[in-house]
Amino acid sequence: MNITKRTLLQGLLTAPALAAPALILTGAQKAAAQTNTDGHMAQVPGYYRYWVGDIEITALLDGYMAIPHTFVLGYDDTAARESTKKAYRRFTEDQVGFPVNGYVIKTGSEVILLDTGAPSALAPTVGGLVANLRAAGFDPKDITTVLMTHLHVDHVGGLLNKDGEKQFGNARFICAQAEWDYLYNDDVYNAAPDDFRFVLDLARQSVAPYTDQQSLFTGEKELITGITSIPLHGHTPGHTGYVIHSQGESLLIWGDVIHLSTMQFAHPEWGVVFDADSEQAKKTRIAMFDRASADQIAVAGMHIDFPGIGYVERSGGSYRYVSAPWMPA
Repeated sequence: MNITKRTLLQGLLTAPALAAPALILTGAQKAAAQTNTDGHMAQVPGYYRYWVGDIEITALLDGYMAIPHTFVLGYDDTAARESTKKAYRRFTEDQVGFPVNGYVIKTGSEVILLDTGAPSALAPTVGGLVANLRAAGFDPKDITTVLMTHLHVDHVGGLLNKDGEKQFGNARFICAQAEWDYLYNDDVYNAAPDDFRFVLDLARQSVAPYTDQQSLFTGEKELITGITSIPLHGHTPGHTGYVIHSQGESLLIWGDVIHLSTMQFAHPEWGVVFDADSEQAKKTRIAMFDRASADQIAVAGMHIDFPGIGYVERSGGSYRYVSAPWMPA
């Protein structure tokens, strides 16, 4: 598919009101007692606490987007309807919605923000991560480290404030060397369709102010006590997941291994047009599904229904997702 600015925005700017009415961003930004302009009650702020041993994880909702079915590689309408039904979700004819999440990890003296959400300019229903960060009791200046799964625009959008300045001025910036190199690879940039380069421009503009606080790594290693990187190539060359481990408990935050919960657990061979290497992304997705189900390890994802924390089970010849039980803060 030839992705252009027009086709991308057609997918991303379509508010998924039917697909996920409970996760529209405007509701997540206001107190529950406040009403929206249409008279419906607003949702509570989008944050949720979860514990891995003595490490506190706070899931943050940035918002919600949708893409057309034509952006799903391998899409079959009959199969999509069936998997959506089995996921107890409402099927929509032309599009499928997905959330955008980020996570705060408190470990020792570190307050780590894992991914920063999308820029509000990308869609009217995203850009709320910092507001929910504050609602959860954090201030941007509290963040000691910004840790990135990869540098797509829906993950770097919260790095700058409305004035174009660093949102997290006290934080070091950590990402995989391969991911940084990929974003700044001029061959990749020049090979992209003309109308798609604006996405790369937005990502470059977002990360550029952090070069003086930058730390790059390669491979699998414990970057911070209790946090180990895992290369998850495919979605991008430097796409990285992180295992959080404490007191015998673990959580795998796998970034964009999956985008569409209603479809890709049932059909892990389906990809999205945003995958740099769709075949490798498929292999990585299946490997992570196998690992999570065999080890019964909790997983979290940036595009799993908020708060995006749960488990993967084998289901026949495929897989299914089970949300983690509610956990007291």
